[in-house]
Amino acid sequence: MTTPLLNPLLNWQTLVLLAPAVFLLVHFVPYLVDTYKIRKYPGPFLAKFSDIWLGYVSSHGHRSEVVHEMHQKYGPIVRIAPNHVSVAEPDALGVIYAHGNGALKSDFYDAFVSIKRGVFNTRDRNEHARKRKIVSHIFSQKSVVEFEPHIRLYVGALLQQWDRLFDMSLKGLSGTEGEGWKGEGGRLWMDCLPWANYLAFDMIGDLAFGAPFGMIAAARDMAVIPKNQADAMNNYGSKTSVEVQEIPAVQILNGRGEYSMSMGVLPKWWRPHVRHLPWYSQGQKDVKSLAGIAIMAVAKRLGNPTDRVDLLSKLQNARDGDGKPMGREELTAEALTLLIAGSDTTSNSTCAIIYYLAKNHQVQYKLQKELDEQLGTEDELVATGHQIKRLPYMDACINEALRLHSTSALGLPRVVPEGGMTVADQFFPEGTVLSVPSFSIHRDKSIWGDDVEAYRPERWFERDQADIQKTFNPFSVGPRACVGRNLAFLQLQLIIASIMRRYDIVLTSPDQKLETREGFLRKPLGCRVGIKRRDV
Repeated sequence: MTTPLLNPLLNWQTLVLLAPAVFLLVHFVPYLVDTYKIRKYPGPFLAKFSDIWLGYVSSHGHRSEVVHEMHQKYGPIVRIAPNHVSVAEPDALGVIYAHGNGALKSDFYDAFVSIKRGVFNTRDRNEHARKRKIVSHIFSQKSVVEFEPHIRLYVGALLQQWDRLFDMSLKGLSGTEGEGWKGEGGRLWMDCLPWANYLAFDMIGDLAFGAPFGMIAAARDMAVIPKNQADAMNNYGSKTSVEVQEIPAVQILNGRGEYSMSMGVLPKWWRPHVRHLPWYSQGQKDVKSLAGIAIMAVAKRLGNPTDRVDLLSKLQNARDGDGKPMGREELTAEALTLLIAGSDTTSNSTCAIIYYLAKNHQVQYKLQKELDEQLGTEDELVATGHQIKRLPYMDACINEALRLHSTSALGLPRVVPEGGMTVADQFFPEGTVLSVPSFSIHRDKSIWGDDVEAYRPERWFERDQADIQKTFNPFSVGPRACVGRNLAFLQLQLIIASIMRRYDIVLTSPDQKLETREGFLRKPLGCRVGIKRRDV
């Protein structure tokens, strides 16, 4: 007879003995059964049995680069998880993400739900169609044109700040350690990434909520959230005061992206448990804080009615197929989507484009020649929407940077629908998760040439345009493609045309690299440049 004192010891011994059996049952048996018939596809050894490999890679911030290395090692079809196959074939884009193919987003997107499911993370086909019908019209070409003056306002504010710092630098002045700018050799040296963040947040604040966050003017990362989110939601649209606190919005946004990405690649049954680990616990705080930004901005906007037409007012006035408006939670969830999509992607892309132009001075000179010829050298600080329509080389410069630095670089996972799907001459049964990694197809030598790692805008005029159009994927494709791509590209055109017409920009050294880290999006970690006003 076992004494009570020995029971705990025996229980632990039992657990130790059972652990390998449980591991085999959960991981090895599915591999042997091969429900989705993907055992034949090569890939990292651990990825065949467990999501741990992809989770580990994702947590280290370079998933797209590592998956690309796997494709270079194993070929265009690689198994990166027990039920996830990455297909690095340009033709696969039009199959996996096609309209009407029945493929749905995988449970990866469940990790991105915060207030309520929005148009980005909704997985139900009918619900997405309803949401997209409401949201898409606010990004029509007509709406985008209406937003141009507001975009130009903040691009102008950025240039005024850079002019101010440049003039100060010529006087031998430097910023504080926290500001990180100095004058040397007739140039203003600074990190352009924070400024790209300030610009993107202020633009989306104005476009979405009718008022900027004030980052450009303050020259720092800041936003206001309610200390009690329930109070802000309950006082939705009222003038009741809510106690608030200031947070670093960009920092919070980055933390939320890394948390959601790392959580999304884990099996659903793991997620409730890993949330209690210290790093994931901080990530949950970032998710809540980011939601607080949207809650506060929406409450403030609705508490101060105005005739101003912005994205939020367009969402308020929109109706679904049954003539119903969005409820308050859904409205705030969509506002959060606008905030994330309209800030992070624009700032990251702006920084990357500036980096590549600063690194490739001959390209920069060629672009400035086009800008001088087409825009003139008048004193107007910011380019106009009419002017940027006739700048083909600038568009090539932007696209080439988006090719090399794909902000959304990873393969977006889709679940094969009933009846299966044939991709790259391979049949995949229902339930298989497939994705096409943008990072890899943007480096397909058969499409882009042997010099795929070189920043060379001229390739956009040399290569077959049909191949380029089916391969270039900065905003995704199909029914789940980015609804705000027209607005995003207009912003980039106005920003780059205005900055490059006004400044000559160099890197700190010719071999300076653009260091990145990937959460859901691939983000630069900084880009120190030296600028001086051009003599035109």
